[in-house]
Amino acid sequence: MKELHPDPNRSEPIHPRVARRAGILLLVVGLLFLVLLLRIFLYQTVQYDYYQQKVIEQMTTESSVNASRGNIYDRNGVLLATNVSTYRIFISPSSIRSAQVELKEEGDDTRLDELIAQHLSSILDVSYEFVMKQTEYTRYLDRTIAREVDEDTADQVRRFIDDYSLQSMVYLQSTHTRYYPYSSLGAHVLGFTGSDGTGLYGLEYKYNKLLAGTNGRYITARDASGDEMPYTYKEYIPAQDGYNVNSTLDVFVQSALEEQLRNAYTESNGQNRAAGIVMDVNTGEILGMAVYPGFDLNDPWTLDEQSAQQLIDVGYSEGSEEYAAHKQALLLQMWSNKGITESYIPGSTFKVVTASMALEESVVTLNESFSCPGYKIVLGQKIKCHKHGGHGSLTFVQGIQQSCNPVLMSVGLELGTNTFYSYLKAFGYLEKTGIDLPGEGSGVLAAEESFTDLDLAIYAFGQNFNVTLIQQITAVSAVANGGYLVTPHTVSSVTDDKGTVIESYGTSVRRQVVSSSVCKTVADILEKGVSGDGGAKNAYVAGYRIAAKTGTSEKKERECPVCDSTGAPKKIDGVTKYVCNICGYTGEVSEFAVSQDCVCSTVAFAPAENPQYAVVIIVDEPTSGVLYGSTVAAPYVANVLEAILPYLGVEAVYTDAELQNQTVKIPNVSTYWRGSVAKKVCEQYGLTVEFVGDPDGIVYKQYPEADTIVEKNAGRVILYTDKEPEETMATVPHLEGLSPAAANQALINAGLNIRIEGTKNLTGGGVKVVSQSIPTGAVVPRGTVVEIKLLYLEDTD
Repeated sequence: MKELHPDPNRSEPIHPRVARRAGILLLVVGLLFLVLLLRIFLYQTVQYDYYQQKVIEQMTTESSVNASRGNIYDRNGVLLATNVSTYRIFISPSSIRSAQVELKEEGDDTRLDELIAQHLSSILDVSYEFVMKQTEYTRYLDRTIAREVDEDTADQVRRFIDDYSLQSMVYLQSTHTRYYPYSSLGAHVLGFTGSDGTGLYGLEYKYNKLLAGTNGRYITARDASGDEMPYTYKEYIPAQDGYNVNSTLDVFVQSALEEQLRNAYTESNGQNRAAGIVMDVNTGEILGMAVYPGFDLNDPWTLDEQSAQQLIDVGYSEGSEEYAAHKQALLLQMWSNKGITESYIPGSTFKVVTASMALEESVVTLNESFSCPGYKIVLGQKIKCHKHGGHGSLTFVQGIQQSCNPVLMSVGLELGTNTFYSYLKAFGYLEKTGIDLPGEGSGVLAAEESFTDLDLAIYAFGQNFNVTLIQQITAVSAVANGGYLVTPHTVSSVTDDKGTVIESYGTSVRRQVVSSSVCKTVADILEKGVSGDGGAKNAYVAGYRIAAKTGTSEKKERECPVCDSTGAPKKIDGVTKYVCNICGYTGEVSEFAVSQDCVCSTVAFAPAENPQYAVVIIVDEPTSGVLYGSTVAAPYVANVLEAILPYLGVEAVYTDAELQNQTVKIPNVSTYWRGSVAKKVCEQYGLTVEFVGDPDGIVYKQYPEADTIVEKNAGRVILYTDKEPEETMATVPHLEGLSPAAANQALINAGLNIRIEGTKNLTGGGVKVVSQSIPTGAVVPRGTVVEIKLLYLEDTD
């Protein structure tokens, strides 16, 4: 029977299922508690450093401390690339927002973002809208407004900050901007840096890691609003500045080379740039390397004048995608170092190498006789000499000096394809030189297994294959230095600011190619081709024995119908199309018209009896004047050598004939000297005197004026002995096309002085006046100096 009144204090028994659930729940809670304790333990011990760093990262900001990029110097310690202090101007949008909130709370309606945008846009020459846009990024503490700001402009920003108490909102960060004191000098060797200071071209790129250094860091603690906290966590890690690069370039040599490149290119109206190199034949050091037109290293994104005109001529709308792409292609071409990246057909300058091979292998003697009818037939192909009527009977030496193609073909065939090709390898034509500059290209030659006698015959006189300019001067330098192929280089050492050498780079000889006796013989042959009646007389320099060889090579290319640049074949969907190298236009082969241009070049080394320096100049696609290497390049190679050899300590040794043909400065005899005394002084200088007035009177005026340069033993001075003399006038005769003697006589008859530019080697026929400084028919004072330029025009190659 059930109890009618159960005991309320007596508990009901717990059902086993409920008890089991409660136990499980308790276990889970216990486990969770243990996991939580374990996590707390880990946070406080094992993972303490990790989470401490996470907290620090959230409460700190890190500023970069820029390392100072190393300098670049020439071989004499002249500064070529350095840094100037500039500033980055930036704002803190987060701080601006916080300050704006505080102002509102104080009842101030000033719009800080508008205030900052108004003043910074005016000071920094940026748009108001741009600055306002940056203030909208309120989660950020750093938004850049302008870079590379100069000191004067930075001072204006500082005054603005102080005037409006914006120290927590507008900031200046001192930075380094790359600066090149000589602007365009050595542009294609030095290269330049990008906006972030990283090297993009040339030595700046090649040695970027050594130049760049390592940036430091400055760490400070800030709150969520970007304000510096009173209990700041700070750390300063100093920057490590970059090392200095000491180049082998010489500012004087580089300047002389660039001046002559400009003259050669402009006077021949070149269309596809010119390039030149000056190299120490014994060490491989590059003293000068240049391309014309060049560009300003301090403003490398601006096209040179010729490229800018090409951009205009193509007709694209400025701002269009086509315009931008074409401009970018022109910039890349302008920046490229033609001396190492592009290849060309060497022409007759390669005959130096062929002659060395032949003499080394004893397949020819110096006085061996050859016959040149104007061509040679090889494997059924009639290959012409540059002298279409032929040279007739001549020796091997004469064949080299007069650049006879059949002579070189004959000795090349005597060598045979295997031997000839092995020398191509030995002279370095099938490999890169290893020069320490980025972007070195390679030559283009037939494969050895397909190299035929026909190839050999044409290669022997330098046609139908391509080499780079650095390969060619390196190979010729091997002939100059006694037969050793050296590695060209542009850097001698890397040092720190204390002068401690970090890395050094010396002479590297790859191999000996030919014997020193053969080299001396070839140098003598080439020198006599300059000083005697050879084809390189325009490379003559008085006082020095110059060994030189000129060259002219043909170019057959297809021109783009859009921009007249060259195109190259490319397989597209199995069909051969032509694609423009500049604008990218793609079309049928028939749309790209064949153009035939030339490359004119000259390579020389001096002194021939003890070679020290080699010079090479090429002008790509000259269009004006007599288009041979002997006229387009040789005179300018001579000018480079004439300028640099005395500077480099190579002493001139003049022959008696050269001493007679030297120039002289007109002395100052118009300081109230007696006529008889003035006449005696002038005659001591080898000058003829002509008086206007009493020969025994006082000299009040002279013409030409003192220090004017004239030819010795051909100059005359007009002395005026009247107090108020009336100048006697003369008419300039027509001189172009005359021989030197005829031009000199014409000027003497007119009462004028002569000054000779160009070759002064007058041993052979064919030298003519190609230009005169004062136009025909001009009326000038008697005694005026007329400068004439002489060239051998009959020397072809």
